Amino acid sequence: MNPFGHIDLRVKDIVAAQTFYGELLPALGFARPFHGKTWKVWAAAGELPSVPYFGITENPNHQPNENRIAFWLPSRADVDRVAAVARASGATLESGPRDCPEYSKSYYACFFQDPSGNRLEILHRVD
Repeated sequence: MNPFGHIDLRVKDIVAAQTFYGELLPALGFARPFHGKTWKVWAAAGELPSVPYFGITENPNHQPNENRIAFWLPSRADVDRVAAVARASGATLESGPRDCPEYSKSYYACFFQDPSGNRLEILHRVD
């Protein structure tokens, strides 16, 4: 059972965010778009509503904060691959990909921001 449901994220500019997430989310397994007028949604494989999905909607007054959304990946190579996608899609790199022994012996991650300044992380760890 996967207890994760969905993420509803606010962004300042829906056009910039849709371009960014349209590249990033399929690389993370959210490959099926379900876009409406106000919400842009990418779902994982399976049947809605029981699969995870990631949705964005525009709020021109959105202010990013210290929250971070992290995605686990199956290998360090996957972190490197998705980090390259994030960079090519316009992410603002904070750090990495790099080892993060301050979290655990095997923690390997890349930290970045979307075009609205929302903080994201991709990681691999085995301990």
